Amino acid sequence: MTTATPTPSHPEGSIDCEVRDAVLLIGINRPAKRNGFTPKMYRELGEAYTRLDDDPALRVGVLHALGDHFTAGLDLPTIAPLMQRGEKAVPLGLVDPVNLGMDGYRRRTKPMVVAVKGITYTLGIELMLAADIVIAADNCRFSQLEVKRGIMATGGATLRMAERAGLGNALLHLLTGDEFGSAEALRLNFVQKVVPAGTELDEALAIAHSIAAQAPLAVVATRLNALKALEQGPVVAMHEFIDTQQRLSRSEDAAEGVRSFVERRAARFQGR
Repeated sequence: MTTATPTPSHPEGSIDCEVRDAVLLIGINRPAKRNGFTPKMYRELGEAYTRLDDDPALRVGVLHALGDHFTAGLDLPTIAPLMQRGEKAVPLGLVDPVNLGMDGYRRRTKPMVVAVKGITYTLGIELMLAADIVIAADNCRFSQLEVKRGIMATGGATLRMAERAGLGNALLHLLTGDEFGSAEALRLNFVQKVVPAGTELDEALAIAHSIAAQAPLAVVATRLNALKALEQGPVVAMHEFIDTQQRLSRSEDAAEGVRSFVERRAARFQGR
């Protein structure tokens, strides 16, 4: 079973990064408080996502959590003052971890795989829905419970839950704030795989390393085109096909792909 290298937990929590080959392992570290997010943690998460996008040696991110739970969500006593002032914890100019495309924020280009376990509330669901592939432990407890606190989910749940599961299924959980398990999350297409608790990070890393072995330029282009099709429609995405394929086919990686096919060996892509 894979474990991340632990570091002492800061009272306000921390986001701990570890590089494993071309994968950036991003750890949520505040287990004593069920990994409840403080402004410090949210800012550091934006910094970690930005690092992933900006470092050419990194190809895939894996988001996970230390301790028994993914996250109980936002630490409201520390976050509420920001909400009341209409401020964001992530500084402008960084990659937005919930990838909403808000003015002043960058959108992530590289793939993100998430491993969730135990309590996965509010922001936890929104982070995994904003990612690309989600591996859930079979002991997950999900809840989008903002209505129980007198607020609204603004990290993407109102958009992406309906997109994945249909409006009725989304509102069932958004309007009741009820708790549901991994089987329901799989049924609703919120997660892609459910695995025995304790193996979710291994599975996420295996998928991330498999993605990292592919041609980086092609991976990014494929991901962005699929996202554009979802958000702007298939016709808009289709209009990029010729230009994108022409650009990719002229890359060194495309030439390496042909050589590796002819020579019957694994390709060694450089992202160029």
